[in-house]
Amino acid sequence: DQFDNLEKHTQWGIDFVEKYTKFVKERTEIELNYARQIRNLSKKYQPKKKEEDENKYTWCRAFHSTLNELNDYAGQHEVIGENMTSQIIAELTRYAQEIKTERKAHFHDGRKAQQQIEANWKQLELCKRKFERDCKEADRAQQYFEKLDADINVTKADVEKARQQAQMRHQMASDSKNEYSSYLQKFNQEQNEHYYTIIPNIFQKIQAMEEKRIERMGESLKTFAEVDRQILPIIGKCLDGITQAAESIEPKNDSSQVIESYKSGFEPPGDVEFEDYGQAMKRTVSETSLTNSRSDSKADRSSKGKSKTLWPFIKKNKVTHTGVTFTRSYLDWTENKTQCIIAHDFSHLPPEQRRKKLQAKIDDINKDIQKEMDQRDALTKMKEVYIKNPQMGDPNSVDPRLAEIAHNIEKLQAEAQKFEGWLAEVEGRMPVKSDPPRRTSALYETQNSTPPTTNNNCAQDRESPDGSYTEEPSSEVQSKVQPETAESGDEFDDADEEILPTIGTCKALYPFEGVNEGTISVTEGELLYVIEEDKGDGWTRVRRNEEEEGYVPSSYVEVFLDSNAKGAITYI
Repeated sequence: DQFDNLEKHTQWGIDFVEKYTKFVKERTEIELNYARQIRNLSKKYQPKKKEEDENKYTWCRAFHSTLNELNDYAGQHEVIGENMTSQIIAELTRYAQEIKTERKAHFHDGRKAQQQIEANWKQLELCKRKFERDCKEADRAQQYFEKLDADINVTKADVEKARQQAQMRHQMASDSKNEYSSYLQKFNQEQNEHYYTIIPNIFQKIQAMEEKRIERMGESLKTFAEVDRQILPIIGKCLDGITQAAESIEPKNDSSQVIESYKSGFEPPGDVEFEDYGQAMKRTVSETSLTNSRSDSKADRSSKGKSKTLWPFIKKNKVTHTGVTFTRSYLDWTENKTQCIIAHDFSHLPPEQRRKKLQAKIDDINKDIQKEMDQRDALTKMKEVYIKNPQMGDPNSVDPRLAEIAHNIEKLQAEAQKFEGWLAEVEGRMPVKSDPPRRTSALYETQNSTPPTTNNNCAQDRESPDGSYTEEPSSEVQSKVQPETAESGDEFDDADEEILPTIGTCKALYPFEGVNEGTISVTEGELLYVIEEDKGDGWTRVRRNEEEEGYVPSSYVEVFLDSNAKGAITYI
């Protein structure tokens, strides 16, 4: 008699299962989103290719290890989401469908049993009413017969007819009574079976179904906790890895790396010798001095009061020569890439750093040569196999690739030889620490020495005869002597006529092999000086250094013309 309440309760239980499934699904989405954000964060701060030098510092390596461990940490949260999806969400979704089907079958059986007992009850009522109606009809027929039998005016035939009618009614009432009695006995048996067998069995099935649902809920809650507990050891290892990375930091080693990285290889400058300006003698500026005094005449010097001094570590020095002003600014060089190009031979670096870069470049080229040689050996073996077994392939099909590899090896060996020559030059020019440098005036060395020439106008390394390092070109240091001033000016004029001034810089967009006369080979990304613009023939004249210049296709380079003044950057 509680089918309605049981139906409501079991439906509420199924709704609760679906509600919990939705809760776990949202928790899974949170875990996956968190893992994705952690992975993106780790990827965002991973070192780029240009930052690969950071790996030599322990604190950078510790941070990179932390990022890797954090990536593994994110992976464990993905495992949580995957396990919850497979072990809880999928299972509960499938079970919810099963319990809905089972519940529907049980309540269908219950409704069917109820309908059957109700139908039997209605049939019993019909039998009962029929019996009651037949009894009343029999009594009425009996009374009518008795009335006619007592009436003397009624014929004997009518009395006989009434008597037969009364007997028939009594027989019908007797049959209805027997039918009612039989159906009543049957109904009582069915009712007893309904309330003591059928309905209890259905209720027991519903009870078992409900208990199983509650048990599955408990198992799901336990799995919810176990999924988290399973990854705790791995997360602990990730955190231990971060701790170990932090403990591996070595401050002294990192500081030594910094010293090694920026070690220039120059010896400190020697003492500046005293120059006696009180004596009437021809004065000249020391080539190794940190000062750079210059004037056009003695009258100029007396009017200015003192010579102009160039200090090696200030941002700007200006030297005026024949009406043209040259401005040297290390800050401008670093901020404006069009004002300076990095030399292909790393000559813009101090000797020690240049030596390291050249050695690293040679090692890279040797690795490339080894790769090409390995490919050549493999192709040679393949060709031998083809020769022995022609059905496997044509031996001549390998020749073009072998020729290409041989050409590549020749190019790489030539490049390696070029860098080895530069390396030998650097190692030969490295100062010997056993002999401390000493600055001396060029006046006492030679009277006819000429200022050294410079390769380019960038703030590159400058090496004086005693090994000192200055930021400014020594060519800007000139002696102010009486008869030689004009002569020095003539030398500047000759140099200007021989070497064209640069009008800007350019960057190679593609590699170009300058095989024809008058052209120059460039590599992709290389920076060069522009000395002559494209005049409509599709060629631009560029210069790598004072000895290498030529034409390259204008479409192969991106030109940056000097917007200030033509010839502001000039080879002297």
